[in-house]
Amino acid sequence: MAKKQHKPSPQDRHFCDIAGKFKNNIYGTTKGKIREAVLKRDLDELLSHHFTDKALRILDVGGGQGQLALYLAKRGHHVTLLDVSEPMLDLAKERAQSENLINKMSFIHAQLQDIPALDLGQFDLVLCHAVLEWIVEQQHALTILKNCLKPNSVLSLMYFNKAAQRLANMVYGNFDYVASGLKVKQKVGLSPNQPLESEQVELWLAELSLKTISKTGVRCFHDYLRELQKAEDQFEALLALELQYNRAEPYASIGRYTHLLLQS
Repeated sequence: MAKKQHKPSPQDRHFCDIAGKFKNNIYGTTKGKIREAVLKRDLDELLSHHFTDKALRILDVGGGQGQLALYLAKRGHHVTLLDVSEPMLDLAKERAQSENLINKMSFIHAQLQDIPALDLGQFDLVLCHAVLEWIVEQQHALTILKNCLKPNSVLSLMYFNKAAQRLANMVYGNFDYVASGLKVKQKVGLSPNQPLESEQVELWLAELSLKTISKTGVRCFHDYLRELQKAEDQFEALLALELQYNRAEPYASIGRYTHLLLQS
């Protein structure tokens, strides 16, 4: 019998139509460079300390153009890249072909909510980065991710931090926006629909018996710069300080994104 497929809410946000915009406006900016550097640092340390030298079975949910999927495939792991955007998957496949990694990767055109019906089995490591804030039924999404994990395996979860969004808008002087609960009538194209409160995420994770291995803030300083040009002009100094402080409080809790490594 086929498994019943969970239908996403019509309010969920997909990016099938703007792969090029993602490539230019996120991945090619100082924001994207910091995010990628932080995630690679955290994952490198996880692979060195938590896992043996065996090749892992990895699932990258909403992995887009495959920056991290390709990085992990280069390290000898098999990575299944799942994304709802076919143009982004095509870009990832092109890179995998050009870097001779196609045999270490699988590509699935689907969304997170489709996973239970796909019968993919369980994985040693599951990545879900900057996806949860675009989904209305977030607790259900976390349950799906938990069910993808083998015993004693790891979920790498990164989500848009509502507390940081609130703080940044106070710094910018957007008092009416903060007073409205960070809601506007029309969302900007790349502004997340459903930013998350860390306290709520922690409650959901506790219910799923997922244990936090580490917590990292992503862009703890970048988004609060008074002189934005310094992110370009002094990027290496900025990145070094982000990496130095982003796992210490209070900075870990004010990053624009929160990255958690969670053990099943």
